[in-house]
Amino acid sequence: MQIEHVGIVGAGIMGTGVTECVAKGGLNVVTKSRSRSTADAMLAGIEKSLARQLDKGKITPQEQEAVLSRITVTSDFSDLAGCDIVVESIVEDLEAKRHIFLELDRVCKEEAVLATNTSTLPVVELAMETGRPDRVCGIHFFNPAPVMELVEVVKPITASEETIETAIELARACGKNPVVAQDRAGFIVNALLFPYLNNAVRMLEQGVAVMEDIDSAMKGGCGFPMGPFTLLDLVGIDTSTAILDALYDEYRDPNYAAVPLLRRMVAAELLGRKSGRGFYDYHDH
Repeated sequence: MQIEHVGIVGAGIMGTGVTECVAKGGLNVVTKSRSRSTADAMLAGIEKSLARQLDKGKITPQEQEAVLSRITVTSDFSDLAGCDIVVESIVEDLEAKRHIFLELDRVCKEEAVLATNTSTLPVVELAMETGRPDRVCGIHFFNPAPVMELVEVVKPITASEETIETAIELARACGKNPVVAQDRAGFIVNALLFPYLNNAVRMLEQGVAVMEDIDSAMKGGCGFPMGPFTLLDLVGIDTSTAILDALYDEYRDPNYAAVPLLRRMVAAELLGRKSGRGFYDYHDH
């Protein structure tokens, strides 16, 4: 399928990032937000991001203008009717996503591909909400979307080869490196990453080493850009615990059972960078 018009549902961090990627890839994009004010705030965020890139000499004024000219914001589902592919990028909540897919199936042309940006939820359950399960897949961008090169294209058992090819084509148009994964919780990256993060917290709980030394060891010994506790704080302790819960629900593997310290931190609202404190304290930053 020739992709010309792309729809995005959700104007949060991920929806904003994916919108910028698509527009920079030379495609027209319509982003649907819940309200006009959040849609306008998202557009202001992209303008700021492009202004920073302009200051650093990464883009020209002409490119900046061209990218912005390709973006339309809306609070109305019907404005997505003409899109060739729509990527849903709202909160990680299956019921909320089901409602979106019902609505997208109703308003989008029948040949349009409908995709979800979920990182852990079962794509097949969203596909079965529609009358076109063969045209539904996952397109998982990583945060921050404009910077991260990887996209996981997720193939539920219902999806056609053509749908997966369309998703790969979109990822490549955005300048990304797509990898294809089957529709299993965590796909590739999170299924491998989160047992490691969970076991790092278990190691801390068991008193094997102090947090700073565990972070230091994984950076120096494995060449990782950041240690597990710095990464957990960046992802968010609540988000990390929810991902582990989804993985445990699917596989029942003890490696995926969130260690008690994570739940205590969520209860105490020590959520990482976003709350100012997690494993580390960010109030001085």
